[in-house]
Amino acid sequence: MSGDAGIFGPDSVAWRIHADPTMLIGGLRALLVQGLEPRAMAAVDQHSKFREDPWGRLERTTNFVVATTYGDTATAEAAATRIRKVHEHIHGIDSVTGLPYAANDPDLLLWIHAVEMESFLLAYRTYAGAVTREDADRYVREMATVNALIGLPRDIAPQSIGELREYLQTVPGLAVTPAAREGLWTLLAPPMPLRFRPLWVIPISAAVAILPKRIREMYGLPWFEPATPAVRAAVYPLARILNVWLPKNPIITEALARQAS
Repeated sequence: MSGDAGIFGPDSVAWRIHADPTMLIGGLRALLVQGLEPRAMAAVDQHSKFREDPWGRLERTTNFVVATTYGDTATAEAAATRIRKVHEHIHGIDSVTGLPYAANDPDLLLWIHAVEMESFLLAYRTYAGAVTREDADRYVREMATVNALIGLPRDIAPQSIGELREYLQTVPGLAVTPAAREGLWTLLAPPMPLRFRPLWVIPISAAVAILPKRIREMYGLPWFEPATPAVRAAVYPLARILNVWLPKNPIITEALARQAS
Protein backbone atom coordinates (compact mmCIF):
# COMPACT_ATOMS: atom_id res chain seq x y z
CA MET A 1 0.00 0.00 0.00
CA SER A 2 1.44 3.35 -1.02
CA GLY A 3 2.32 5.44 2.02
CA ASP A 4 1.89 2.52 4.44
CA ALA A 5 4.80 2.96 6.84
CA GLY A 6 4.14 -0.35 8.57
CA ILE A 7 4.03 -0.73 12.32
CA PHE A 8 6.83 1.75 13.06
CA GLY A 9 7.53 4.35 10.40
CA PRO A 10 10.63 6.39 9.48
CA ASP A 11 10.61 8.45 12.69
CA SER A 12 10.97 5.35 14.87
CA VAL A 13 14.11 4.36 16.72
CA ALA A 14 13.75 0.87 15.22
CA TRP A 15 14.17 2.22 11.68
CA ARG A 16 17.46 3.85 12.68
CA ILE A 17 18.94 0.90 14.58
CA HIS A 18 17.80 -1.98 12.38
CA ALA A 19 19.25 -0.52 9.18
CA ASP A 20 22.76 -0.41 10.57
CA PRO A 21 25.47 -3.04 9.85
CA THR A 22 26.00 -3.44 13.60
CA MET A 23 22.86 -5.58 13.59
CA LEU A 24 25.11 -8.53 12.69
CA ILE A 25 27.17 -7.95 15.82
CA GLY A 26 24.04 -7.59 17.93
CA GLY A 27 22.60 -10.74 16.43
CA LEU A 28 25.71 -12.76 17.24
CA ARG A 29 25.74 -11.48 20.80
CA ALA A 30 22.05 -12.34 21.14
CA LEU A 31 22.62 -15.92 19.99
CA LEU A 32 25.40 -16.40 22.53
CA VAL A 33 23.28 -15.09 25.40
CA GLN A 34 20.04 -16.79 24.34
CA GLY A 35 21.81 -20.16 24.25
CA LEU A 36 22.34 -20.02 28.00
CA GLU A 37 18.65 -20.64 28.70
CA PRO A 38 18.58 -24.47 28.66
CA ARG A 39 15.00 -24.79 27.40
CA ALA A 40 15.54 -22.22 24.65
CA MET A 41 18.73 -23.97 23.56
CA ALA A 42 17.02 -27.36 23.65
CA ALA A 43 14.39 -26.02 21.24
CA VAL A 44 17.14 -24.90 18.87
CA ASP A 45 19.07 -28.14 19.30
CA GLN A 46 16.10 -30.43 18.68
CA HIS A 47 14.22 -28.45 16.03
CA SER A 48 16.80 -26.73 13.84
CA LYS A 49 19.90 -27.45 11.80
CA PHE A 50 22.04 -24.80 13.44
CA ARG A 51 25.17 -26.95 13.23
CA GLU A 52 24.88 -27.60 9.50
CA ASP A 53 23.28 -24.29 8.52
CA PRO A 54 23.99 -21.48 11.01
CA TRP A 55 23.68 -18.99 8.16
CA GLY A 56 20.11 -20.06 7.53
CA ARG A 57 19.19 -19.43 11.15
CA LEU A 58 20.83 -15.99 11.09
CA GLU A 59 19.17 -15.16 7.77
CA ARG A 60 15.71 -16.11 9.02
CA THR A 61 16.12 -13.89 12.07
CA THR A 62 17.34 -11.01 9.90
CA ASN A 63 14.46 -11.42 7.45
CA PHE A 64 11.93 -11.35 10.28
CA VAL A 65 13.41 -8.21 11.82
CA VAL A 66 13.59 -6.43 8.46
CA ALA A 67 10.06 -7.46 7.44
CA THR A 68 8.47 -6.37 10.72
CA THR A 69 10.47 -3.13 10.89
CA TYR A 70 10.36 -1.86 7.30
CA GLY A 71 7.60 -3.84 5.60
CA ASP A 72 4.13 -2.41 5.18
CA THR A 73 1.54 -3.52 7.70
CA ALA A 74 0.50 -6.57 5.70
CA THR A 75 4.12 -7.70 5.29
CA ALA A 76 4.85 -7.30 9.01
CA GLU A 77 1.72 -9.19 10.04
CA ALA A 78 2.43 -11.99 7.53
CA ALA A 79 5.97 -12.40 8.91
CA ALA A 80 4.59 -12.63 12.44
CA THR A 81 1.96 -15.16 11.36
CA ARG A 82 4.66 -17.39 9.83
CA ILE A 83 6.64 -17.29 13.08
CA ARG A 84 3.58 -18.19 15.17
CA LYS A 85 2.83 -21.17 12.91
CA VAL A 86 6.42 -22.43 13.16
CA HIS A 87 6.32 -22.05 16.95
CA GLU A 88 3.23 -24.26 17.18
CA HIS A 89 5.34 -27.29 16.20
CA ILE A 90 8.33 -26.58 18.44
CA HIS A 91 7.96 -28.28 21.79
CA GLY A 92 9.63 -31.07 23.72
CA ILE A 93 11.69 -31.89 26.80
CA ASP A 94 15.10 -30.44 27.61
CA SER A 95 17.32 -33.47 28.18
CA VAL A 96 19.60 -31.55 30.58
CA THR A 97 17.06 -30.12 33.03
CA GLY A 98 14.19 -32.48 32.27
CA LEU A 99 11.90 -29.47 31.87
CA PRO A 100 9.31 -29.16 29.09
CA TYR A 101 9.55 -26.32 26.59
CA ALA A 102 7.38 -24.81 23.90
CA ALA A 103 8.42 -22.05 21.53
CA ASN A 104 5.15 -20.20 22.11
CA ASP A 105 5.64 -20.24 25.90
CA PRO A 106 5.47 -16.56 27.01
CA ASP A 107 8.47 -17.08 29.31
CA LEU A 108 10.67 -18.23 26.42
CA LEU A 109 9.31 -15.59 24.04
CA LEU A 110 10.17 -12.92 26.62
CA TRP A 111 13.70 -14.28 27.07
CA ILE A 112 14.47 -14.48 23.35
CA HIS A 113 13.18 -11.05 22.49
CA ALA A 114 14.50 -9.29 25.58
CA VAL A 115 18.00 -10.51 24.75
CA GLU A 116 17.58 -9.42 21.12
CA MET A 117 16.47 -5.93 22.16
CA GLU A 118 19.37 -5.48 24.55
CA SER A 119 21.89 -6.87 22.05
CA PHE A 120 20.76 -4.78 19.06
CA LEU A 121 20.69 -1.64 21.18
CA LEU A 122 24.07 -2.31 22.80
CA ALA A 123 25.77 -3.11 19.48
CA TYR A 124 24.45 0.11 17.96
CA ARG A 125 25.49 2.20 20.96
CA THR A 126 28.98 0.68 20.96
CA TYR A 127 29.78 0.60 17.26
CA ALA A 128 27.42 3.04 15.53
CA GLY A 129 26.25 6.03 17.53
CA ALA A 130 24.69 7.42 20.66
CA VAL A 131 21.18 6.53 21.76
CA THR A 132 19.60 8.67 24.46
CA ARG A 133 17.83 7.13 27.44
CA GLU A 134 14.57 8.49 26.04
CA ASP A 135 15.17 6.82 22.67
CA ALA A 136 16.23 3.57 24.36
CA ASP A 137 12.94 3.54 26.27
CA ARG A 138 11.08 4.29 23.06
CA TYR A 139 12.87 1.44 21.28
CA VAL A 140 11.81 -1.03 23.96
CA ARG A 141 8.20 0.14 23.67
CA GLU A 142 8.35 -0.14 19.88
CA MET A 143 9.62 -3.71 20.11
CA ALA A 144 6.72 -4.59 22.41
CA THR A 145 4.48 -4.12 19.36
CA VAL A 146 6.41 -6.79 17.41
CA ASN A 147 6.45 -9.09 20.41
CA ALA A 148 2.67 -8.81 20.69
CA LEU A 149 2.30 -9.87 17.05
CA ILE A 150 4.07 -13.17 17.75
CA GLY A 151 2.19 -13.89 20.95
CA LEU A 152 4.03 -12.19 23.83
CA PRO A 153 1.41 -10.61 26.12
CA ARG A 154 1.92 -6.87 26.46
CA ASP A 155 1.48 -7.02 30.23
CA ILE A 156 4.74 -8.96 30.65
CA ALA A 157 6.79 -7.17 27.96
CA PRO A 158 9.29 -4.58 29.25
CA GLN A 159 8.24 -1.01 28.54
CA SER A 160 11.54 0.75 29.29
CA ILE A 161 15.27 0.06 29.18
CA GLY A 162 15.21 -0.06 32.98
CA GLU A 163 12.55 -2.77 33.03
CA LEU A 164 14.45 -4.68 30.34
CA ARG A 165 17.69 -4.66 32.33
CA GLU A 166 15.91 -5.58 35.55
CA TYR A 167 14.32 -8.58 33.87
CA LEU A 168 17.60 -9.80 32.33
CA GLN A 169 19.39 -9.57 35.66
CA THR A 170 16.86 -11.83 37.38
CA VAL A 171 16.48 -14.71 34.89
CA PRO A 172 17.33 -17.93 36.80
CA GLY A 173 18.87 -21.19 35.66
CA LEU A 174 21.24 -19.97 32.96
CA ALA A 175 23.81 -22.63 32.10
CA VAL A 176 26.25 -23.74 29.42
CA THR A 177 24.67 -27.00 28.30
CA PRO A 178 26.38 -29.27 25.74
CA ALA A 179 24.10 -27.80 23.06
CA ALA A 180 25.04 -24.27 24.11
CA ARG A 181 28.71 -25.22 23.90
CA GLU A 182 28.15 -26.52 20.38
CA GLY A 183 26.35 -23.32 19.52
CA LEU A 184 29.33 -21.31 20.74
CA TRP A 185 31.80 -23.23 18.60
CA THR A 186 29.49 -23.03 15.60
CA LEU A 187 29.48 -19.24 15.90
CA LEU A 188 33.23 -19.04 16.50
CA ALA A 189 34.03 -21.22 13.50
CA PRO A 190 31.00 -21.43 11.19
CA PRO A 191 31.17 -23.32 7.89
CA MET A 192 32.67 -20.93 5.34
CA PRO A 193 35.47 -20.83 2.77
CA LEU A 194 38.86 -20.67 4.43
CA ARG A 195 39.69 -17.33 2.80
CA PHE A 196 36.80 -15.63 4.62
CA ARG A 197 37.69 -16.86 8.10
CA PRO A 198 40.03 -13.94 8.92
CA LEU A 199 37.16 -11.54 8.15
CA TRP A 200 34.81 -13.41 10.49
CA VAL A 201 37.12 -12.57 13.37
CA ILE A 202 35.89 -8.96 13.21
CA PRO A 203 32.16 -9.36 13.94
CA ILE A 204 32.52 -12.29 16.33
CA SER A 205 35.23 -10.46 18.32
CA ALA A 206 33.03 -7.37 18.42
CA ALA A 207 30.16 -9.50 19.75
CA VAL A 208 32.30 -11.16 22.43
CA ALA A 209 33.62 -7.74 23.48
CA ILE A 210 30.11 -6.59 24.47
CA LEU A 211 29.13 -9.75 26.31
CA PRO A 212 28.76 -9.34 30.08
CA LYS A 213 31.90 -10.51 31.84
CA ARG A 214 29.99 -13.23 33.73
CA ILE A 215 28.73 -14.72 30.46
CA ARG A 216 32.22 -14.80 28.94
CA GLU A 217 33.34 -16.57 32.11
CA MET A 218 30.48 -19.08 31.89
CA TYR A 219 31.55 -19.99 28.37
CA GLY A 220 35.21 -19.96 29.35
CA LEU A 221 35.97 -17.35 26.73
CA PRO A 222 39.32 -15.71 27.40
CA TRP A 223 39.18 -11.95 27.05
CA PHE A 224 41.74 -9.22 27.74
CA GLU A 225 39.58 -6.38 29.10
CA PRO A 226 41.90 -3.58 27.88
CA ALA A 227 41.30 -4.90 24.34
CA THR A 228 37.66 -3.78 24.42
CA PRO A 229 38.36 -0.10 23.54
CA ALA A 230 40.69 -1.25 20.76
CA VAL A 231 37.97 -3.45 19.28
CA ARG A 232 35.55 -0.54 19.33
CA ALA A 233 38.12 1.78 17.76
CA ALA A 234 38.61 -0.70 14.91
CA VAL A 235 34.99 -1.72 14.35
CA TYR A 236 33.35 1.70 14.63
CA PRO A 237 34.86 3.24 11.47
CA LEU A 238 34.45 -0.03 9.56
CA ALA A 239 30.75 -0.15 10.44
CA ARG A 240 30.35 3.48 9.32
CA ILE A 241 31.98 2.69 5.98
CA LEU A 242 29.79 -0.39 5.48
CA ASN A 243 26.70 1.64 6.36
CA VAL A 244 27.38 3.79 3.30
CA TRP A 245 28.93 1.19 1.02
CA LEU A 246 26.66 -1.84 1.46
CA PRO A 247 23.49 -1.95 -0.67
CA LYS A 248 20.26 -1.57 1.25
CA ASN A 249 18.02 -4.55 1.81
CA PRO A 250 15.25 -4.46 -0.87
CA ILE A 251 12.54 -4.22 1.81
CA ILE A 252 14.26 -1.16 3.28
CA THR A 253 14.58 0.38 -0.18
CA GLU A 254 10.88 -0.21 -0.79
CA ALA A 255 10.00 1.33 2.57
CA LEU A 256 11.98 4.47 1.76
CA ALA A 257 10.31 4.65 -1.66
CA ARG A 258 6.85 4.39 -0.08
CA GLN A 259 7.61 7.29 2.20
CA ALA A 260 9.03 9.36 -0.65
CA SER A 261 5.81 8.82 -2.59
